Amino acid sequence: MNRKITRQTFLAQVTALTTTTALTPALAAPQSAARVTDDKKVRVAVIGCGSVSNMYLPHLSKSPFVTLVSTCDILPERAQQAATKYAIPNHYPHIDALLAGAPFDLLVNLTNMQEHGRLNRQALLAGKHVWSEKPMANSYREGRELLTLAIQKKLRIWGAPAVVQSPQFAFMAQAIQEGKLGRVSAAHAHYGHLGPDWSAFFFEKGGGSLPDLGVYNIATLTGLLGPARSVMAMTSIVTPTRNTGNKGPIAVVAEDNAMVLMEHANGTLSHIQCGFNYFDPYGHEGKGQEKPTISVWGTKGNLALIGYDWAPFGVDLATLDDEKGQRYATDRADYVWEMGASVVAECLATGKEPFIRPEHALHVLDIIEAARKSGDTGQRIKLASTFQWPVRS
Repeated sequence: MNRKITRQTFLAQVTALTTTTALTPALAAPQSAARVTDDKKVRVAVIGCGSVSNMYLPHLSKSPFVTLVSTCDILPERAQQAATKYAIPNHYPHIDALLAGAPFDLLVNLTNMQEHGRLNRQALLAGKHVWSEKPMANSYREGRELLTLAIQKKLRIWGAPAVVQSPQFAFMAQAIQEGKLGRVSAAHAHYGHLGPDWSAFFFEKGGGSLPDLGVYNIATLTGLLGPARSVMAMTSIVTPTRNTGNKGPIAVVAEDNAMVLMEHANGTLSHIQCGFNYFDPYGHEGKGQEKPTISVWGTKGNLALIGYDWAPFGVDLATLDDEKGQRYATDRADYVWEMGASVVAECLATGKEPFIRPEHALHVLDIIEAARKSGDTGQRIKLASTFQWPVRS
C-alpha cells in the first residue's frame, strides 16, 4: 500500500478531520499601534495561500472577531483564488504591496518556514500585529529580536502551535498541578509520518522534522512539565533524496529523524521522537487512533494523551486509587489546530489573553536549536531561555 503523503491527500485528510471534529509586564495589556476597528473586529491579512491556508481561512471567516481584508502570495493566482473563495476584497502578489495596500491590524503568516522571521519583522516595522505559523523565526536570537521589536512598538506577536489551548492539555496540566501523579518523573512523546512531498522547503536548510513535527510535542511537554534546563539529542537523515512537487528531486539537508531528551526541574526528564520516515497505520490525520502519543509518569499515577496533541481525542488517567484508569477530556468541540490566529484576534478585540505566549514559542525554538547543536557535537546543551509556567492553572 502506498502511504506517501501528497499535498492533495494532506488537504483531504485535514479537511475531513476538521469537519468531524501569562505574558511579560510590557505585554500584559495590549496597547495597539495598529488600530482595532470600532465594531471590535480585527482586520486580518493572510500571507501564504498554500495548503495551511485551506484550514486557517475557513476558521478565520467564521470568527466574530475577524474581518478578512486581504490575501497575499508570491503565486498571485493562489491569493486571487483564496480571496474569491472567501469573499475577501483584496489580494496581492508581494508583502510590499500588501503592507502598502488596504489597511489591516493582524498579519497571519502561513508562508514557508524559512521566510517567517523576515516577513514577521517587516510586518512589525509596518505597525502590524503578527500571528506566525511555526516557527516564529529561524533562530532563537532572531525570535527574541522580533519580540523585543514588538514590545518597543506596542505590538503583539505570537507563534504556533496552539496545543496549550486544547481541553486535553488543560486536563493534563490540572492533573499534574493537583498532584494526581505524585512526583512527576518522566514523559515521552512522538509524532511522525512519511513526509510531505508538495514542497522542497521541508527538507532544505531551515526546514526539518523538528520545526515541522517535533515542535508540537516540545510545546506540549514544556507546557506540562515546565521549561527545559538542558537538552541532549541525536538527529539524522534517513532518506537522503526526496522528489518534491515544486523542485523535483532534491538532496535532503535538514534532519528527517530526531530524538530529543530534555531535563526539566526537580529531576523530571522527557523524550521526544519525530521524523519524516514513520509508517502510521492511522494515516496522517490520526483518525480512529486509540493509542497514546504522549505519556507522563509520576510516583502515584500516569497520563496518556490519545491522538496527536494537535488533534487529541481524550486523556487516560490511572492512579494508585484507580489502577485500571479512565478516559477523560473527550470533548474536541472547542479546539482545532488551526485556531491560533482566531484566538489571538479575539485577544486583540477584547483583551482576553490566550494561553499561547510568545516566550513559550521562543523557548521551543531554543530547544530545537539546542537539539541540533547537541546532535552535531554530542554535547549536553544548557538553556538560558524560559517562560512563565504553569501555562494553565
